[in-house]
Amino acid sequence: MSTDGESAATQSDAASGQAAAASALPKDTLILLPVRNLVLFPGMVLPLSAGRGQAKEDVQAAVRRQQPLGVVLQRDPQLQDPPLDDLHKVGTVATVLRYVTSPDDGAHHLICQGVERFRLLGPADVTGFRAAKVELLPDTNQRDSAVDARALVLRQRAGELIGLLPNAGGELVRALDAIESPGLLADTVAGLLDIPADRKQDILETLDLTKRLDKVLDAVAGRIEVLRLSQEIGEQTRGRLDQRQREMMLREQLRTIQHELGENAENREEARKLAEGIEAAHMPPDTEAHARKELARLERMPEASSEYSISVTYLEWLTELPWQLRPEAPIDIGRAREILDHAHFGLDKVKRRILEYLGVRKLNPAGKAPILCFLGPPGVGKTSLGQSIARALERPFVRVSLGGVHDEAEIRGHRRTYIGAMPGNIIQAIRKAGARNCVMLLDELDKLGQGAHGDPAAAMLEVLDPEQNATFRDNYLGVPFDLSAVVFVATANQSDGIPGPLRDRMEVLDLPGYTEAEKFEIARRYLVPRQLEACGLTSAQCELSDEALHSIIRDYTREAGVRSLERQIGAVFRYVALRVAEDPSTYERIETDRLPAILGHRRFESEVAMRTSLPGVVTGLAWTPVGGDLLFIEASSTPGRGVLTLTGQLGNVMKESAQAALTLVKSRCESLNIDCASFDKRDIHVHVPAGAVPKDGPSAGVAMFVAIASLLMDQAVRSDCAVTGEISLRGVVLPVGGIKEKVLAALRGGIKTVLLPARNGPDLEDIPADARSQMRFVLLETVDDALREIIEKKDASAA
Repeated sequence: MSTDGESAATQSDAASGQAAAASALPKDTLILLPVRNLVLFPGMVLPLSAGRGQAKEDVQAAVRRQQPLGVVLQRDPQLQDPPLDDLHKVGTVATVLRYVTSPDDGAHHLICQGVERFRLLGPADVTGFRAAKVELLPDTNQRDSAVDARALVLRQRAGELIGLLPNAGGELVRALDAIESPGLLADTVAGLLDIPADRKQDILETLDLTKRLDKVLDAVAGRIEVLRLSQEIGEQTRGRLDQRQREMMLREQLRTIQHELGENAENREEARKLAEGIEAAHMPPDTEAHARKELARLERMPEASSEYSISVTYLEWLTELPWQLRPEAPIDIGRAREILDHAHFGLDKVKRRILEYLGVRKLNPAGKAPILCFLGPPGVGKTSLGQSIARALERPFVRVSLGGVHDEAEIRGHRRTYIGAMPGNIIQAIRKAGARNCVMLLDELDKLGQGAHGDPAAAMLEVLDPEQNATFRDNYLGVPFDLSAVVFVATANQSDGIPGPLRDRMEVLDLPGYTEAEKFEIARRYLVPRQLEACGLTSAQCELSDEALHSIIRDYTREAGVRSLERQIGAVFRYVALRVAEDPSTYERIETDRLPAILGHRRFESEVAMRTSLPGVVTGLAWTPVGGDLLFIEASSTPGRGVLTLTGQLGNVMKESAQAALTLVKSRCESLNIDCASFDKRDIHVHVPAGAVPKDGPSAGVAMFVAIASLLMDQAVRSDCAVTGEISLRGVVLPVGGIKEKVLAALRGGIKTVLLPARNGPDLEDIPADARSQMRFVLLETVDDALREIIEKKDASAA
């Protein structure tokens, strides 16, 4: 302030003039100056400010009377003029060394020096200023070995503390060394410490010198530790900043050198974008460190290097993969049921299992859910079921086709050392889906091949194992990638093509073929509207009658699924679309009698009655990868030497069944009224038509026995019956597989009665209810039961 000297002189003259008039206070009375967050120790010099109303009056009174002030800490810093009860009981007597009034804000500034301690006793009877009765507490000159030892340690620790302070000079250390009094030394050091005011007040109130030295030593030790840690942190931060500045300078020099060499600046921009991509990808720490190391290598690499583009492509793959899990929507079981019912007709057991799967996942999201494998013939809706699961979970859906894959690198990826290397199909699908918790359909799992470049089925073991796929390592990436959040769904046509260890990791759900009624509902609800839209037609331009639709199903298709049915419906609508394109006012209603003109003659007819009209012809049932099928077994005899001839491209197991059937007939020739001596004079020929199609399996054993018995008994079998089952030489009918597919094939072929092994009785529960209602089932314990049921003349059958 420019008027400090004049103000000080004026105040000094005023105080001198009034001092004589003012009455001196008693020795046990002090004018009080309450302060906030500040403690004055004896021997210390501190600047104070009196900016509050009553404090100004107190300071002026002390200056006029040339009296010392009682500087005391108030308990509540928020109070403007605290009462005597809100002041601490111990304060410091202070002499005013200098007093200045600021002309700008009217505040009173003074510099005080602490003299000695005092204790408040009570209010003093004065007016115009604040004063109190006090008891002076002079410091004792207690000196003993304990005090001297503490004073020596305090002097050393204080010097250490001062050495840690920034910009601390040696004058302060020399000033402390010059203090001989232990009490004054403790007060001086306590005043220098940056500790809370309450703690300083506690030291001020400690009159015992030994205890006071201990408290100051504790405070000094704490401050030394804080300052030392702060210094270490500052040095580390400064070191990092220095390293960054050094890197920035080197990079700037590198850019200058590259500019002088004429290198393309776009490469640096590409590296910058890759660095931003690494930052935004939120990779695991180890993967991020690997990516940054690769990026640093790229930045040092010249553009002309053959590895430059390889490294750029590799880093792009790393940055574009979804390393973080995207938020998952809560699973709504009711909505999932609506999605499944709307998109799929029938398949009640499969849909129930999918809902159970979703229910468990909702209750335990962190659990390891089973991997579902839909097993069934083509066209039954396996792929669309995977899409429905994705819609129910509200997750991205991605399909990986495994048909014909014969190289392990298709699953695990190629190493980057090879030209044109890429990640495997699994990682590529994850990148395409854009989410690590997608629904991935592994299509045609049973069509995996095995070649000279490894076994892809073995590589799939790690992918589909919940215990291992959390650290799946693609050869191209070279770092682990977590597949545990992916919902895997597999499809296959037959379980035999899936390796055992791979099949063991999945829960297989069978999807059988559809009945005619189910195909009709599927066609009416889904296929007809879809094909109308595909051909650009509306229901007002073309209509397909229910009878025509049934005829297409029965006479033009014979399959387990509905793909061929959809193609035939599309052919009908394309025929109409051509007419509508020529004349937009055309309206066509397709009835049954118009189908031959559009689709040609009927492709399938019931041959059962024709083929079983002669003795020795039996309708059997077979299982194929695309569903069940009818199998006609024909037996014929000619004069000869008892030779059995088998034709129709039969496998070894089926040939053995024919031999067992002939032996069983020979063993029962008497009960069947067959001339036993005729076997040596006749050759028997067993033929299974469709000779270009390989056939094998034991399930035609009963049918072959009935065919040979029917031939030798010269009695035809019923035309509405079909039979399946394996036989033993004792005549026992043994269970076989594929009952559901075989029964549905019999229903499609017009069969009304099916003869099954008795042990396959529980399998009838898997057959749709409408199919069971249209058919009659006979359970066989022995071949005698089959003869009694299927031979037309029952009086000639075995008893």
